[in-house]
Amino acid sequence: MIHAANRELQIVQGDPRPSPPWDEAPEYQVRESVESVVAALADPARTPEQNHQGWCERMIADGWRHGPVKDESVKTHPDLVPFGQLPEHEKQKDRLFMAIVRALSPGPPAPG
Repeated sequence: MIHAANRELQIVQGDPRPSPPWDEAPEYQVRESVESVVAALADPARTPEQNHQGWCERMIADGWRHGPVKDESVKTHPDLVPFGQLPEHEKQKDRLFMAIVRALSPGPPAPG
């Protein structure tokens, strides 16, 4: 669901290379979506900034580096910068991600 929402936001924002549908997404996108959700669920106080930082750290560990365009063949991505340096439309994606995780999180068990 989060991947689909992110893709739709990319399309609305006019992204020239929106993420493909989930069943066509490259392995790194699937892995990053899952790992970001797991990290967000593990820390209910996690901020969009912290989630973005975690994404950057995992991408860099996987061999990605900052570059002017997203290019899977050479592993460059323009969003591999601190959250504060992202354009507002990219920050919106991080905020949407965290809002969806929180909205769908099972939360703590009911007392009882």
